[in-house]
Amino acid sequence: MTDHLSYDLLNALADGELAQDQLALANEHLAGCAACTAKALQQSLLKSATAKAGQRYAPPPQLQARLAKLASEEKTAGKTRRAGTEERSESRRLSFGSLGWAVAAVLLVAAVSYSLVQRFNQRAEMASAEQAALVSEAFDQHVATLAGNAPPQVVSTDRHTVKPWFQGKIPFSFNLPPSLPSDTTLDGANLAYLGNQPVAQLLFSIGKHRVSVFLRQRSGAAAAKEFATDRAGFHVMGFNTDSLEVRAVSDVEPARLAELVNEIKVAQTN
Repeated sequence: MTDHLSYDLLNALADGELAQDQLALANEHLAGCAACTAKALQQSLLKSATAKAGQRYAPPPQLQARLAKLASEEKTAGKTRRAGTEERSESRRLSFGSLGWAVAAVLLVAAVSYSLVQRFNQRAEMASAEQAALVSEAFDQHVATLAGNAPPQVVSTDRHTVKPWFQGKIPFSFNLPPSLPSDTTLDGANLAYLGNQPVAQLLFSIGKHRVSVFLRQRSGAAAAKEFATDRAGFHVMGFNTDSLEVRAVSDVEPARLAELVNEIKVAQTN
C-alpha cells in the first residue's frame, strides 16, 4: 500500500474519535505500514505527555470558603475588642479573651484539617498519575511490539516454559492459567520495562488479534483493584493483587479480552 494515513486521521486515532469502520480500516493499514505505525505511536506519546503536563492541584472550594469565613470572623472580633472602653468589667474582658482563644483554636483545627486534606488529595493525585502513566506505557509498549513485528524473546505455547524463563530476570513470580478461553493461544513473552521497573510482557493471540499482558510488582501507591479504559481504539484492562499490577492491551472485543484477563486473575490465587 503506497498511500499513507493523513495527519488528521492519525490525530483522531490518537484521541479515540474514529468511527468503527474508520478504525477497522486504519488498523488494517497500520498492520502493513511501518511508517504510519511510527507516526501513530509518536502522536499518542505526544498527547500522553501533554496530558501529564496539564495536571495541577487546587484546594477544594468548600475549604477555601470556610477559611475565608473564619478569617473574617476573627477580624470582626478583633475590631470589637479594640472598640471596648475601660469601664467594661473584668468578666467582659475575659469573655472577649475567651472568644479570641476559641477562634484561634478553630483556625488551628482548620489549618490542621487543611493540611490533612491536602496530603490526602496529593496521595490520590499521585496514585491517579501513576495509574495514567502505567496505562500510557503499557499502550506504547504494545503498539511498539506490533510495529516491530519481531518474534518474542521466548517463543513457546507452554506455560511451563514461559514462566521459568523469567527466573532471575524479574523480582517477583506469577502464575499462568492451565487453560485459556477458546481461540486464545500463548505465543511467548518478553522482558520489558514499565516505570523503570522490569515487567513480564506475556504475548497472546485471540483469533487474529494480538494481546500484550504486562505483570509488574505492585507499587506502594493505592489503585483500583480492577481497571478498564480505552486508548486510541485499543482496550486496556486489568487488576491488582497484593503483590502484582496486571494490565492487558489489545484491539480485540472487550468481552473476549476480559475472559483472558479473568483466567489470569484466577491463576494468581492458585
